[in-house]
Amino acid sequence: MKANYDFSRARRGAVVPTSDRKVRITIRLDRDLVNWFRAKVEKQGGGNYQTMLNDALRTYTEHQDQSLEKLLRRVVREEIKKAS
Repeated sequence: MKANYDFSRARRGAVVPTSDRKVRITIRLDRDLVNWFRAKVEKQGGGNYQTMLNDALRTYTEHQDQSLEKLLRRVVREEIKKAS
């Protein structure tokens, strides 16, 4: 490898535009939580742990507006399905 490279005529490559729905933020999360999502993605054979985190947050927020009765019914149905 050369010791010095000449970047004086270099150009930046194409940048993939981001979706208008996505926002870049800096957030601090517990290490064990991030590690859990990373391990989950790895176990599934690949993917993006950030997308999985986003999906988990979306699911959580969507269920916050449910009445307690609807939430309990959903949980009971899921548990019955698991048991059978």
